[in-house]
Amino acid sequence: MRLLVVEDDKTLNKQIVTALEQAGYAVDTAMDGEEGQFLGETEPYDAIILDLGLPKVDGVSVLTAWRRDGRKTPVIILTARDRWSDKVQGFDAGADDYVTKPFHMEELLARVRALLRRSAGHATSEIACGPVKLDTRSGRVAVDGNPVKLTSHEYRLLSYLMHHTGRIVSRGELTEHLYDQDFDRDSNTIEVFIGRLRKKLGVDIIQTVRGLGYLLDAGQTKT
Repeated sequence: MRLLVVEDDKTLNKQIVTALEQAGYAVDTAMDGEEGQFLGETEPYDAIILDLGLPKVDGVSVLTAWRRDGRKTPVIILTARDRWSDKVQGFDAGADDYVTKPFHMEELLARVRALLRRSAGHATSEIACGPVKLDTRSGRVAVDGNPVKLTSHEYRLLSYLMHHTGRIVSRGELTEHLYDQDFDRDSNTIEVFIGRLRKKLGVDIIQTVRGLGYLLDAGQTKT
């Protein structure tokens, strides 16, 4: 999953990005509303964390512009504790959730997980596809109840596919959603990780749809 953090406080920005990356997300960042608005308009993020008190262009204006252009990316707004009116403006502009400053990083991570879950149509932190279960809260993966150890990149790939079970996902889409702007996006990398995932999972649920991409299908049988 690829996220955008738009926060002008350098220390808080770095703390949020570090926590998200440690949780397995690919993260891009912006320090003002102008850059944030541009990235939100040109890059395919799975969710955006948006501070409202931004320089150049305020967060409400940025969010309003995104929604006016039909962009449906889930957005969590960051607000000051004593500015309840900001929350109202944020929701009216199209925000999906909010976190009040100061906040515990675990709360923000939990809200990000919940937002990604809801946007993909999942009700709980555990996502299942056949015998494969992925817990977004703990980051654990199991097959038939047996834990499977994955690298961060393998987990990120499986998580994206499981959030989009039953839909063909192209290699281009995977590349755009799994890596940040600075990553060297070699198209062969996805194929390598798909191969590793199939081997570690030991179940044939990841189909290659020739010329289109990959499909996670719970109807496949165990190898």
